[in-house]
Amino acid sequence: MVNHIGVVVIGRNEGERLKVCLQSVCRQATRIVYVDSGSTDKSLSYAISIGVHALSLDMNRPFTAGRARNKGFFFLTKKYPELSYVQFIDGDCELLPHWIRLAGQELSVHQTWAIVAGTVQERYPGDSVYNMLCDIEWNVPAGEVMACGGIFMIRASAFVDIGGFDPSVIAGEEPELCYRLRRAGWKIHRVNIPMALHDAAMTKFSQWWKRVVRGGHAYAQGCFLHGREQEHFRVRECARAWLWGLAVPLVALGGVLYISRWYLMVLLIYPLQFFRNYSGLRLRNIEKGLAFIYAFFMIIDKWPQLWGQLIFIKTRMMRKTSTIIEHKQ
Repeated sequence: MVNHIGVVVIGRNEGERLKVCLQSVCRQATRIVYVDSGSTDKSLSYAISIGVHALSLDMNRPFTAGRARNKGFFFLTKKYPELSYVQFIDGDCELLPHWIRLAGQELSVHQTWAIVAGTVQERYPGDSVYNMLCDIEWNVPAGEVMACGGIFMIRASAFVDIGGFDPSVIAGEEPELCYRLRRAGWKIHRVNIPMALHDAAMTKFSQWWKRVVRGGHAYAQGCFLHGREQEHFRVRECARAWLWGLAVPLVALGGVLYISRWYLMVLLIYPLQFFRNYSGLRLRNIEKGLAFIYAFFMIIDKWPQLWGQLIFIKTRMMRKTSTIIEHKQ
């Protein structure tokens, strides 16, 4: 079975994290390619030293994760045409034992599934509140899902049929891929099998902010691409950022300046939304303290999300090419 499965690893200056990643992959597969996006460390030489195929993206064009994954996928399927499934994993992750075999079995049994993903946890959730937030984000139920993160196994024929990742999408490329797969009639499933450990390596507020700005850009670009279609892809997420990040503060400010100071009461909608978020997290059995912190960040993340959307709008208006927003630097 594993001879019919290839693995695409992508990375940029992941250092020791990449070594852990590649070692974990090599224990489960032999058809492996590492695609590097302009690293200045020794990522490429390390991959080559352990017998992994290694490719570099042409840095004369803006690099994206989608470009890197496409390059790795088509390299592997050309070199090994017998491949039925391809696992994608980022260089900051460790693939857990037996996942490749078990995921391949799931796809072979369920012929309507294009993608299968397992459970993911943060490697160091206690190192910072921002790592902890990522760990909570990974805590999603098993079953049929709308989208998955960047770590998953896909049916090679389904990937080819929809043309792979859109290389112009600089963030949120996996949900956009999953949207097109679902539109083509495929299903996306998350199974309750340990798949990977992820190392967010976020220790500063500025890193968290950039990561959420990136998410806001992803919402805007996804809405631009597919928002007018039947599912109204990413429209709701975009609207929430505009509502909570701009509309509510403007109503409160305008009311205070031109009508009455009582319009400050409008801002009470934020604590009400906070307790709504908190209650929802508690229903997911998230511990009280963690739910409290996460609910707070669910309120303040609307401002960086809005900023990310404004970046996308400005780029479109100026007819420029979007460039990747890095949060680990």
